[in-house]
Amino acid sequence: MIMEKKLPDPMGRAISAYWAGNKKAAVTVYADQLEADELPAAYLFREESEMPEREQFALGLARGRVLDIGAGAGSHALALQERGLDVTALEISPLACAVQRERGVKKVLEGDFFSLPATPHDTLLLLMNGIGLAGTLENLPHFLATCKKWLAPGGQMLLESSDILYLYQEEDGSVVLDLNGAYYGELIYMMAFGQERGAPFPWLFIDFDLLQQYAEEAGFTAELLLQEEDDHYIARLQLA
Repeated sequence: MIMEKKLPDPMGRAISAYWAGNKKAAVTVYADQLEADELPAAYLFREESEMPEREQFALGLARGRVLDIGAGAGSHALALQERGLDVTALEISPLACAVQRERGVKKVLEGDFFSLPATPHDTLLLLMNGIGLAGTLENLPHFLATCKKWLAPGGQMLLESSDILYLYQEEDGSVVLDLNGAYYGELIYMMAFGQERGAPFPWLFIDFDLLQQYAEEAGFTAELLLQEEDDHYIARLQLA
């Protein structure tokens, strides 16, 4: 009998551990341009009233059939269910999906956003920098093309990202960038929980002006809905 090798899933394990009673469970997050940091699993179990203003704002704009992409522990999906919306939580981690079901998420879709058979939704929700799933600028057109497959006619994408140019700012206010290098918003992340380490993966942060350019090239209109002082923003993309 051939045993299937399970892929490392530090985020899913942290979510599962927290749900099982380890309230101190946290994922260690490594990034190539940042110091190592910890993400408490508790942050993924917030009530809507505990979420940042931008997340609450975006939830209020969701309509119709909603696909919560990268749903984690399912908090955004649960908030939308309480609003009476038909929401599906899409998550690649089997452990996180199991916790979502136990928490009461009615529709859980386990798998990879890029390879699952797409069904139409009226709102694609991409919070907590969900557009980072694109990975790189080079892959952003493929990401947007995949989003089209999941969108119903007249549908919308509600997404969060941020401009991380501040990471490259000197004390005098000047910015130092390698103009021959990759886009400054492309980072490489790796996560760990206990002794389990995930594989490194690319994650994209994108300033709105550049997002708008790529969106229009892909046949979308892009609208900046909310801009916060820390350079986080909420945008809406719709097919032109």
